[in-house]
Amino acid sequence: MRPPDSESRQMLLFILRRLIVMIPVTILISVIGFIIIQAPPGDFVSSYIAGLEAQGDIIEPELIDSLRARYGLGEPIYVQYFRWVSSFVEGDLGYSMIYREPVVDVIAQRLPSSFTISLLSLILVFAIGIPIGILSATKQYSLADYSFTVVGFLGVATPNFLLALVGLWLLFKWTGNVAIGLYSPEMQNAPFGLAKFLDLVGHIWLPALIVGTAGTAELIRTMRANLLDELPKQYVTVARARGVKPTKLLYKYPLRIAINPVISTVGWLLPVLVEGEVLVSLVLGLPTIAPVLLDSLLQQDMFLATSIIMILGILTLIGTLLSDILLAIVDPRIRGAV
Repeated sequence: MRPPDSESRQMLLFILRRLIVMIPVTILISVIGFIIIQAPPGDFVSSYIAGLEAQGDIIEPELIDSLRARYGLGEPIYVQYFRWVSSFVEGDLGYSMIYREPVVDVIAQRLPSSFTISLLSLILVFAIGIPIGILSATKQYSLADYSFTVVGFLGVATPNFLLALVGLWLLFKWTGNVAIGLYSPEMQNAPFGLAKFLDLVGHIWLPALIVGTAGTAELIRTMRANLLDELPKQYVTVARARGVKPTKLLYKYPLRIAINPVISTVGWLLPVLVEGEVLVSLVLGLPTIAPVLLDSLLQQDMFLATSIIMILGILTLIGTLLSDILLAIVDPRIRGAV
C-alpha cells in the first residue's frame, strides 16, 4: 500500500498532465471552430444584403464595402482569427451582428434560463436513472425489469421535440393553458418576486422533464448493463459466500465499478448545462442559448457563433478534467495507468 504522500503526489502529477494537455486542445478547438464557421460561402453581410434585395431594396456597392470594413470581414481569415482570439482572451467576445449588441450581453441574457432548465433535467436524470438502473439489474427478468426496459427504449427512441409537442397538447387539454416560454404573458415584464417565481415553477417543469427524458432512459440502460456485467463475477460470488449482506455487497463492490461509466459522463454535463436542447427550446419558445446558436450559424454571425462554440468547448474540457479526477478517486488504478 502506498503512503499518503505518494498517493497525493501521484494525484497532483495526474492533474498536472491533464492541465498541460488541455492547453493545445483549447487552441485546436479555437482554430477548428473559427475555420468551420468561416467555411460556408459568403458571410453575414452577404446574408444581410440578400435579405434586403429580396425585399426590393437597391444596395449600393459602397454600403457593402463599408459593412465588411465595419465588421472586419474583408481581411484574411488568419488576421480575423488572431484579432478575435486575442479579444476573447481579454474577455471581449465581439459584437453580435444579428442582435446588434455585444456577444457577452447576448449570452448573459440567455445563460440563466439555459442553466436552470438543464440543471433541473440533469438532477432528474441522475435521481431517477441510477436507482431504477440498480433496481432493474438486481431484479433481472422481473415485471419491473421488463417495464423499465420498455420505458427505456421508448425514451431513447422518441425525439424530444415530439415529446414537447405532445406535452404542450396534453397540458392544453387538461388545463387550457399554453406552456410557451418560462412565464405567463402577464408576468413576462413583472419584477421578480414570489408571484413570478411560482409562475416560473409552473412553466419550467415541462421543459426540464422533456429534456431529461432521453438522458434518464439512456442512464437506466447503461447502469443496468454495467451492473449485470459485474454481479456474476467471482469476487461477488466469494463475498456472498462469506456472508456479506446483499445491500452492503452491492454498494461496496460491484456498484463502485459499474458507476465508472456514469462518472465519465461528467465531461458533457457542463456544456449541456449551457447549451440545452435546441429543438425543445424552439418548440416551447424558451429563451435559452440553443436557439441563439442556431440563429448565429444560419445567419453566419461569426463572432456570436464562434464564441458560443468556444465556450462549450472549454466547458467540455473542464468537465472532462473533473470526470478524470473523479474516476481517479473512485478507481486509483486510473491515475497510475495514465
